[in-house]
Formats: sequence, structure tokens, C-alpha cells
Amino acid sequence: MRWLVGWSSIAAHFGTVGAVDSLGDLDDGGTITPVGSQLLWGDPDPLWAVGDWRPDEVRVVSVDPFNRLAVLGCCGATDDELRLGIVAARGGALRHLTAWPGSYTAVAQIGRRITIAGDLAGARPVFHTPWAGGTAYATAALPLADLIEAQLDVGHLAALLACPETPEALRDSTPYEGVKRIPPGHALILREGSREITGYEPVASLAVAAPQRDPEHAVRDVKDALVEAVRTRLTAPRHAPETPLPDPGPVPGMGPADRRAARGAPLPGIGADLSGGSASATLALLAAGLPGAPGTVLGHGTGAGERLLAVTFNDLTTGGRDDAELERAGLIAENPRLHHVVVAGGAEALPYADLDGPLTDEPGPALVGAARHKRRLAAGSADHLTGAGARQVLDAHPARLADLLLDRRRRHLLHPVTELARSELARSEGASAFSLFSLFVPLTVYRAARRLARTPYRTGMEDAAARLPAANRAAPTNGYGGPVDASLAALTWSRPGPAARWLTGEALAQVSQRLHAAATRPTSVQRPGEARARAALARYAADHRVFEQAAEIRSQRLHAPFLDNQVVRACRELPEALRVQPDARAEVLRTVLAGTGIHDLPPGWGATSRATYAAADRAGLRSAVGELVSLFDAPLLADAGLVEARVVRKALRAAADGEPVPLDGLADLVSTELWLRRLLSRRGTCWTGTAAPRRRAVAGGVIPRPKLST
Repeated sequence: MRWLVGWSSIAAHFGTVGAVDSLGDLDDGGTITPVGSQLLWGDPDPLWAVGDWRPDEVRVVSVDPFNRLAVLGCCGATDDELRLGIVAARGGALRHLTAWPGSYTAVAQIGRRITIAGDLAGARPVFHTPWAGGTAYATAALPLADLIEAQLDVGHLAALLACPETPEALRDSTPYEGVKRIPPGHALILREGSREITGYEPVASLAVAAPQRDPEHAVRDVKDALVEAVRTRLTAPRHAPETPLPDPGPVPGMGPADRRAARGAPLPGIGADLSGGSASATLALLAAGLPGAPGTVLGHGTGAGERLLAVTFNDLTTGGRDDAELERAGLIAENPRLHHVVVAGGAEALPYADLDGPLTDEPGPALVGAARHKRRLAAGSADHLTGAGARQVLDAHPARLADLLLDRRRRHLLHPVTELARSELARSEGASAFSLFSLFVPLTVYRAARRLARTPYRTGMEDAAARLPAANRAAPTNGYGGPVDASLAALTWSRPGPAARWLTGEALAQVSQRLHAAATRPTSVQRPGEARARAALARYAADHRVFEQAAEIRSQRLHAPFLDNQVVRACRELPEALRVQPDARAEVLRTVLAGTGIHDLPPGWGATSRATYAAADRAGLRSAVGELVSLFDAPLLADAGLVEARVVRKALRAAADGEPVPLDGLADLVSTELWLRRLLSRRGTCWTGTAAPRRRAVAGGVIPRPKLST
């Protein structure tokens, strides 16, 4: 795990000259520093980079000793452009610090003013906490929890399970009491210990509709942003992976690449996922068609003209294999610039098959399938492109139908609701195309969209808060759900998460109080569709960050260009009328590839296969049900008052027997329980020095029960 940490205080000498104990008192007997850190600049407001950062991923430029900028991550800006960023930040143009291609965190020091800019999606968050009369900040929450010896925030865990896509329930909290997160699209500004959180992106108004961009120009901007994002990765210096174990020599049936993957070391160079989906295929084809930089300093890689390593995962388990998707991946891999590798996985690669793993910064559903993904990524390259986030930034959230009604563009609802009716009919056995059902679905969806468009934000939050305490008494529904059911559930200001049905009434009541409080707080007016789409993107980006940490392979970097700031901005400019059309994502990416000269795409381009993921989840749960039931014999979640162990064990057995149980909700519960156990079994701290905190996070290993106000 890689992170940066620093602080700002009123003290003239802070941290690197005189150490600070856990109460903030100066102690000249030692120095408090992060373990394994690299000092980027020192007192009075020090900044460290911690972890296995590559040399080119840590850049510090300055115009004078009092004005400097640190950029950590993959950034396509030149040093001169970074210096211009310092001048822009001095004048208050914070958005300029987030406008370069790539994925990175920028920290600007202008005199004693420190500015840390978060990203738009939330994949590179910024955390902060009061400490020693000032403010400490980091790109990971656990180090700050160590610094202040924080207790668990059980209320945050309850909100994360009950309403994961409702930022009003989560607010700025983290799993650690006292450690806060800045929202996506905001920057943290520190002035001698005082802090301010400000947004750097314009917010759409509910009263006045924004002018609609021409679709052709909007798609062209998406193409330019994606090409620049991929080119930034290609032109970055290449690194040869460090092999943790020596090569055992020739093994019958295994080549050098197979032996390297078995040792857990990726190949040198750059590669990409090739799942057969449109997002990963677009990135693979773009990367294969763009010229790269020369190889590593040690001579690895072939530079321009090299073949891109494309990795496809082939699930051999019953029901988890999509032959059409594999066929599409094979047709795309016929490109002579691609070197195709198929990684097969059987029962040992199912979700829940291996529940051991590293401690991540926060809980996330990726913990139950990390071993499955590591098997695929180990066969990849040192720099590996993924299509993560494409659905969240390109597809239309169902709530955007309400935005169309607000803009009085009712005719644009015709195609999406007709497609919903057609898809629902296709999954209904024996349904007639002329049945009344085909007329009932568009009317139902239209009425739900109109209801959301006419519901004020405060009323929507109050209604959601009133309904939430009864979420665990809701009638069982099909675990997979149909497209119409999913769309109707999303046409609201807030909806319970899939795990809410198993939470205790006490936990749901606490989250309900959070929603009631959110309804009374002043907030920026946003259109419901845009607000819900941004919330869904933020939730996905947070889960993707957990995935990166859980499936991390030494010397490998995962790149998700669709979550880059510039790509997110370009996608947000797509007209809503274009977004809501059926297969909009596939058509946009087809146009992107056509703009770069790639026209020959396989049949079925853009088809989705989410049902195969559910089949793999159910097969993995069925295989590991005994271990999972044992996990919930005495769960920590029950000690915290969030669930009843008996209820969860019953749900696990029901899911293993094939009953219609929301599998993603069970994955949330299992991953949170795993994360709690790893956290409480952890020893040590992220800090060193005579005045360093001597206890781990969650002081004393005690899980507090949620407290309800009367």
C-alpha cells in the first residue's frame, strides 16, 4: 500500500525537529515519522511519501523555497506545467491542479498554506484529522487512525452496510472515529493548522438547465481524454518487476512467463485486461495502437512497436463461463499488436475460496474475491490497464430519467423505457409481445421518474429515513432482480443497500437518524439524476481502491483510465439524452475507436454478461458455506450490534441452497467481518520514534456498540 502523509500546525518546529507525542506536546527526545517513509519536504509543515513508490511517481517542483508542488502518481504534466500549477494554486485556481492527464494526488505548499486536491471520482481520496493543535492529512485513513489511536466508528460501518450509495448517510466519516474524508471533487486547504474544505468543480443548478452540448463534440472530447490517459501510461518510464523468489528453472509444461506468474511476479512492460467487454477492449486496442516509450532503464521491453499483453480470465466452473465473451476476446486478440494470454481458473479461483489476505484501509466487497483477481493479475504486466469505472462514468443512472423530465424532454424517455419493457419481456417465460405488460412497464417507469422529479431533496431524504428502519422486515425478493425492478429502485433520492435486510433494528435506526439530520442541513442544489450518478461513482471508486489494495501484487500498478479526472470530466459533458439510450456505452466507445482508426469490431460488441458473475458468486458461496457459517458463529459484527449471527447464518445456508438471496449483500457482510478480524488481529503502528503512538488503531481492541439518541 502506498500513501502520503503530512500535517500543518501553528508550531514553528513540528515533527521533524521536535517530535510530538500522541497528545501533541513537543518532545525533543525523539522524532515521529512514518515507517518506511521518504521525506519530500520538512518543517514546519512536513510531507512524506510512504510505501513502494517508483522514482517517477514522486515528483517535487518548486519556484522558490516557499512555493512548491508535490505530485504523486501517474501524471502526464511536464515540470514546466507543474510550475505553472504552483502559480495557479497561488492565485486560488485549484481546478488547475486536477486538469493534467493521469491519476495522481497533488499537494501544493504556498507559504504556510497547504492545499491537497482530491480527485473527481474518489479513487484517490484525502483524509484528515485534528492532531497536536493542528491538522494531519493523508491519502489513507489507517495511518491517521494509528496516529490518534482511534476507536472504530460503528455508525459508519452501519451506514456503509445500510446505504452504501447514499453520501448523506456516510457524510465525511470513515471507519475510524475522528478521521474524516473530503468529498470527491473537493480540496483540503490548511493554514497553520486551521482547515477548510472547498469544491473546485461547478455544481449544476436545479432551477436552470445547463446548455446541452452537441453529442458529436462531447464524444470527441471523451475520445481525446481517453487517448491522452492511455498515452500517459505508455510514455511513463517502464520498470522491471522485482521477483520475490528465484526462478526454479525449467518446469515441464511451463514457460518463463508461466513460472513468473506462479511466483507472483508480473511481466515487464505494459498490458491490459481483455475480458471481451467493450471497456477493457477499448483500452487494449488504444494501447496497442499508440506508440510507447523505450523500455526500462535495464533494457526490458521493446518500446515502440511492442506487443501489448492482453489477459483474459476463463472461468472453468459450471455456470461461470461466458463462451460468447471469450469468443469476442479471441477475435479482438487477433490484432497483431496484441499478445493474448488466457488464464484458466477452476474451483480454487471462485469467490470465497481463499479468505486470507492483507489488511486494507477500509472494508469492501473485493475482499471476498481478491484471490480470484490476483490469479488473473499475476499473469499481467508491471503496468496493467483495466476498464474499471466505465459503466459508472458512461452509462446513465436510472435517476437521470427524472432530469430529462425536469428539462421537459419527455420524448427522450421513449427509447429507454421501451428497451426496459423489451428486456423484461425477454426474461419472462411465455410472455406475449402484445400483452398489457409491455404497456404497463413504460407507464410505471415514467410515473416513478416523474415522482422523483417532483420530490424535493429534503422530502426525499425524510421519506428514505422513514422507510429505512423497516428494511430488515421487507419481503424477500429475487436476488438477481430484473432491469425494471432495478430501475424503479434507483428512481429515488436514497435506497437501502442489499445488506440492509440483515441489519438489526438498532443499527437501521441509527442510520435513519443520519438521513434525518442530512435532510435538515443546507446543501447545494443538485438535479436528482446527476446527484445519484455521482454518488454511485464515488461508491464504486471507493470499492475499487479497496480492490487495488486487496489484490495488490508487488511491482505491479493497476491503471483505471476511466477514473481519471479528465476522462470523468469529459464523460460528464455527454448529453443526458445520449446517455439514456440503449447500448449508449458501447456506441460511445465504438465511436471513440473509430476516431482512432479502429473499425473492425467483433459481433456482439458491447454485450454484458453480469449474470455469469452472479453464477460464480453463488458457486463460490456454495463451496465455502461451511467456512462462512463458522465465520459467523461469533461474529464481530454481532458484538458491535449490527447483525444477529443467527440471521446471517440462515441467509448463508439459504443462498447456498439456491434461494433468491441478494448475493452482493452477503458479500458486503462477509467482507466487513473479514476486515474487522484482520484489523483487530493487527499489531504495531504506522509510526516510529520515541514519541510515536504505541498502540494500534482501535485502541484496546474494543468494538463499541452503536449509541442511539432519544
